[in-house]
Amino acid sequence: MLEQDIVDFFREALWLGVEMVAPIMIAALVTGLVIGFLQALTSVQEATLTFAPKLGVILVVFWLTAGPMGRMLASFFDTRVLSFISGS
Repeated sequence: MLEQDIVDFFREALWLGVEMVAPIMIAALVTGLVIGFLQALTSVQEATLTFAPKLGVILVVFWLTAGPMGRMLASFFDTRVLSFISGS
């Protein structure tokens, strides 16, 4: 196995991680921006106010995307990890 193969494998693994976490991070970012905007409009500067909505949105988005994320991970394992382990 060449060094380039190892680098490609880890690049694909990192990119898969980015693809899997992107929906959750985007949802948390948008929720934080909306809550922050509402706090600025109403002059309510409570730091803990953003925690509960963000947590709720993150849980909902994770619940909605858990199936596709699992399929992506299983596909990566079947196509790349097993061939990487076997050396073929």
